[in-house]
Amino acid sequence: MNTLLINIFFSLLIFVAAYRWILRPVLPQLKPSVVLIPILLLHSMRHLGLMFLTTGVTSSAMPKQFAVPAAAGDFLSAVLAFMAACLIQRKSAWAIPMTWLFSIVGIADFAMAVVLSRLYSAADFMGGAYWIPSFWVPMLIVGHIIVITVLRQMKRDGVNFSA
Repeated sequence: MNTLLINIFFSLLIFVAAYRWILRPVLPQLKPSVVLIPILLLHSMRHLGLMFLTTGVTSSAMPKQFAVPAAAGDFLSAVLAFMAACLIQRKSAWAIPMTWLFSIVGIADFAMAVVLSRLYSAADFMGGAYWIPSFWVPMLIVGHIIVITVLRQMKRDGVNFSA
């Protein structure tokens, strides 16, 4: 039995239910910035993925082939998310492109981390970092779904952040 996969599945199920039952019904009535900024700020916390490089949190045997790209991808995603949030807050013309860039990089980072974690059996070495894939990743995946939904809705409606 793979406990991590069970935890990921149920966390994802709960976050999808929260989105569908709570946010999705009111999403059309909300300003895009009211939805996107909190999600981008949560993604800005992906700097915590650097703990994959921290012995004591993870096993000293954590494969570097997984840990380094996962930590770097999370950190880059965090920086891009924070930049996107700042640009939205400033109503910059760069807000939408930066939010798309963040989402593409963030999703690619998750996909790469899944592949590398399976290739190098990283789950066996997670230690205290176990909560990242079992809690944060499912929540952030749903965040990406929401971000893309809002961006597509903005494009369809001809809405932007410019003042």
